[in-house]
Amino acid sequence: MKNLNWLKILLFAVSVGLAVYFYPKLPAEVPSHWNAQGEVDGHAPKFWGLFLIPIIMIVLSGIFALIPQIDPLKNNISQFRKHYDRFVIVLLIFLLFVQAQIIVVGLGHNDAPNKLLPIGLGMFFYFVGILCLHSKRNWFVGIRTPWTLSSDIVWEKTNTLGGNLFKISGILIFLSSWATSFSGFVLAAPLIVTALVSVVYSYVIFKKVGASNLSEDVK
Repeated sequence: MKNLNWLKILLFAVSVGLAVYFYPKLPAEVPSHWNAQGEVDGHAPKFWGLFLIPIIMIVLSGIFALIPQIDPLKNNISQFRKHYDRFVIVLLIFLLFVQAQIIVVGLGHNDAPNKLLPIGLGMFFYFVGILCLHSKRNWFVGIRTPWTLSSDIVWEKTNTLGGNLFKISGILIFLSSWATSFSGFVLAAPLIVTALVSVVYSYVIFKKVGASNLSEDVK
């Protein structure tokens, strides 16, 4: 845990270092939004374009540190805390990918979204899948539907299926970085399918399990 805290600090320091180093090298405005074809369609002042990522890192680190303390089912989170803490690290690394994309495109390399974004997103959603596979019922992380939150059995089965689907989606998104043309559909389609299948599956399993097997602590 302490080593991971130091890693968080290191990733934050890297993000701040990148912002400081590239600040004088970038134009007054930097890319801040891309359309479905990977083309820049929005800009922001370079201060916010560069330093917003470190700020988000601090905020998200604080939120994820708070969740295990305030979740009504925090004892369940403690059962997969190792994977939970590792996921936070992956999230911070993903934010570095976003910052790198802003910097690289701001420097004039307009094909960067085709490469950096799929790699970062693919890695991120692969680890979302790992987190789902190891998660126990809670109110903040994992595949949370009215049916998974009502039953440990439904939670486990749904997050097992959804976790594997997220891992497959992550791999597909990662491989799309080698595609010759960029399309937001390539990134979104696997995630939409995963979300829809997981929600429907949680309801189907809930109906099969029946009310008699609902977790005692949510009756």
